[in-house]
Amino acid sequence: MNRRELIRNVAAGTVTLFIVPSAFTSCTKDNIPNPDNTTLTIDLGSSKYSTLASAGGSVVVQNIIIFNTGGEFHALSSVCTHQGCQVSYNYGNGNLPCPCHGAIFSTTGAVIQGPATSPLKKYNVTRDGDILTIAP
Repeated sequence: MNRRELIRNVAAGTVTLFIVPSAFTSCTKDNIPNPDNTTLTIDLGSSKYSTLASAGGSVVVQNIIIFNTGGEFHALSSVCTHQGCQVSYNYGNGNLPCPCHGAIFSTTGAVIQGPATSPLKKYNVTRDGDILTIAP
């Protein structure tokens, strides 16, 4: 085996070792953040979602941030449209800031301050007793 064949074999082995397994695992259903046809059901009576019981409470489920504005529940994508960081809900300011680069979104998902230029995806929220249904 000459030098060129050795380098080619090492390169092929490296690609096989690192790239091929990640291609298979990145396409699994568990890694797909809330496909558009997914409907979420949130039980407000569950301790898992207890923060939603009071105004200002929020929770992130499958890359959707659900928050209580003090009488209404809203649901938006929790993934900033600038570079994919997770936004949070700031009840005091009534907005959703991104901690990475300073983008700020309204409770409707609209961009208030860049660098993001696209709004957050909005989801429909319906309430039936203690059950919230979040749908695309």
